[in-house]
Amino acid sequence: MASQTLRDIQDKMSKTTEGLKMGLATIRTGRATPAIIEHVKIDYAGILMPIHQLAGISVVEARLLVIQPWDKGSIRSIEKAILASDLGLTPISDGNVIRLNIPLLSEERRQELIKSVRRRVEERKIAIRNLRREALEELKVSEKNKEISEDQHKQSLTQLQKLTDTFIASVEQIGREKEAELRQV
Repeated sequence: MASQTLRDIQDKMSKTTEGLKMGLATIRTGRATPAIIEHVKIDYAGILMPIHQLAGISVVEARLLVIQPWDKGSIRSIEKAILASDLGLTPISDGNVIRLNIPLLSEERRQELIKSVRRRVEERKIAIRNLRREALEELKVSEKNKEISEDQHKQSLTQLQKLTDTFIASVEQIGREKEAELRQV
């Protein structure tokens, strides 16, 4: 019973960490990467769709993304969605493809993004701690119902704390790496 609880919590903590990685990938760092715009939703025929389902996105140069829509009629919708997003990018279209120049970040914008990264990291750390609390409750109930012994309960608590510490350290490392990437000029 205790081992199943620990496996479930480990899986949830792993998903929390992966979610952070994916979320931080969307933060613009001055270098072109398709992840910057993949979260942008396009209104296509009355349905909101992610941009990567409507177009191919490629990195042509270090600071240039090219979006090649599969349906040329969706170019205007893609441009509008990019302009409406909070990315601060201006699409340039020639009727067939959309080019996005990724400008260098100003120091002020860089600091805002670093604060955003820190906030997201802290949110994930809180989520991991909440998962730990959830597991503690499950283990306490298991011990109370005599499903696990007192020794198993204590061992499980130790394992749970190690697991929590490992995932919090992982989240902090991901945050430090993204901050370092943002500080590069």
